[in-house]
Amino acid sequence: MTGPIVVGVDGSDAALVALDWAADAARRLGLPLRAVYASLWERYEGAAPASFGSARPEDAALADWIVGSTEARVHAHSPGLRVKAVALPQDAGAALVAESRGAALVVTGVSGRGLITERLLGSVSLTLAGGAHCPSVVVRGEQPNVQGLYRRVVVGVHDPAQARPALRYALREAAARRCELQVVHAWRRVAQEPVDHMGVPGDTMGAQRDRAVHLLAEAVGIVVGGGGDVAVRRTAVEGPAHRVLTGLSTEADLLVIGASHREHHHDQRRGPRVGHVAHAVLHRAACPVAIVHETG
Repeated sequence: MTGPIVVGVDGSDAALVALDWAADAARRLGLPLRAVYASLWERYEGAAPASFGSARPEDAALADWIVGSTEARVHAHSPGLRVKAVALPQDAGAALVAESRGAALVVTGVSGRGLITERLLGSVSLTLAGGAHCPSVVVRGEQPNVQGLYRRVVVGVHDPAQARPALRYALREAAARRCELQVVHAWRRVAQEPVDHMGVPGDTMGAQRDRAVHLLAEAVGIVVGGGGDVAVRRTAVEGPAHRVLTGLSTEADLLVIGASHREHHHDQRRGPRVGHVAHAVLHRAACPVAIVHETG
């Protein structure tokens, strides 16, 4: 990994959680942290800044306050970490996508408060997930997951040919965290076509399961091999991928999803959007979610 870890900040509670998570990641990986406040953020996210201290500035001083308070929070949270906070007069989604070109990782939080809004993903985070040029993480989920108390990184694998970037990223994360890596393939039962003659269908559920296990072994073998010092668990589960991965996220510190740019939908107003599995997981996972795009 080269370049800084970039984190989007806006003073909101969710952004503070993302900032602390990004600072921890930067410390683990030995990378500098760059915090970016885009001055047009509130138009899209409806951010209501949380209190860093006793005073809250008016709009004219908001950018300076967020920049200064962000650096102060990081220095207090992670003494010695190299950090630079900047304010950019740009749309937040466009600014972070541009920042991703030279970043090792871009981090955002989930906007909104309350039971309903916490399930909604901010437009900035979703745009970044679909258009970033480096891995991106949306920090969401319960406190034990965000704090990394489960000692497990989960990575979903669908096609071994596209799994390399996601597996490499997940393996690096597991190594840096010194925790287990769980590689997951969700497979679906193929419906049998009606037959007019006696006999056993050639494609049994057992055969389908065996193919899923073989595919998982192939995917792991491409990049992980023996896993080095990382304990690797392989899990093949029958069911919809988004449900399988969301379920496993409840006891994970990070869920990694590989996404092909071919799976993205392009919205003329919002730019590239992620595929349905990544979209569902980003909205429902119980832990932070990393999107790693296919390269080449």
